Amino acid sequence: MSSSTVTTPASRMAALARAELTLFGRNRGALVAALFVPLVLPFSVYSVTRDLDLDEMGLTPGAVILPAAVGFALLFAVYTALVAVFTSRREELVLKRLRTGELRDPEILAGSALPAAATGLGQSLLLVTGCAVLLDMPAPRAPHLAVLGLLLGLVMCAALAAVTSAFTRTTETAQVTTLPLVLVSMLGSGMSFPLEVLPDTAASVCELLPLTPVMTLVRGGWTGELSLGEATGALVTALAWTAIGVFAVRRWFRWEPRR
Repeated sequence: MSSSTVTTPASRMAALARAELTLFGRNRGALVAALFVPLVLPFSVYSVTRDLDLDEMGLTPGAVILPAAVGFALLFAVYTALVAVFTSRREELVLKRLRTGELRDPEILAGSALPAAATGLGQSLLLVTGCAVLLDMPAPRAPHLAVLGLLLGLVMCAALAAVTSAFTRTTETAQVTTLPLVLVSMLGSGMSFPLEVLPDTAASVCELLPLTPVMTLVRGGWTGELSLGEATGALVTALAWTAIGVFAVRRWFRWEPRR
């Protein structure tokens, strides 16, 4: 008498995540981009902060560098890494084969994204701890805001990566298709320099960019200087971008190779 193994969505996604983690460990280029690039870029932000009058803006180097470090981890360990993963698995017909099994579409996407999301989370925690120690920062005053911002950033970047992969033909062109969001985020979301140095109109526009609310929540969670209205606005913006990303994935994500 034979017995069949009962699987659950969690077990199926875990199995897929383990397979993706194995493939991720074999890709040296992805490892360098995900593990080392986010560790190096905060040093460039530190050099910029030395040329700014942060005291006049009511900021400290740590309040600028720490959220920027989280942003770099999200961009490189999660967003750019996942665009390459989704594109590669699609072109190799892996996604098409997975859809013929027990896995449902959301499970395939979530399971494929788990290793990158875990890497981004680990990178963020490592960078936050390093910044706090090296820059002699006090304990976060509103840690729930920082945690909420980080978690929203992980989900948002995974969704945006899936959307970007729909317009990416090969893993090689992924380096090009990810550039718009990476450059816009680095220049306009408060990673390379605080938005306080920009004119009010430009700063207001930049506040609507995808990763700006994540930076706002992380910084506000650490400094405790984020008002209820500002926190609510950042939360609404982050949720809106996440919802847009999920809708775009449902509408345009490609499961078969582009021709």
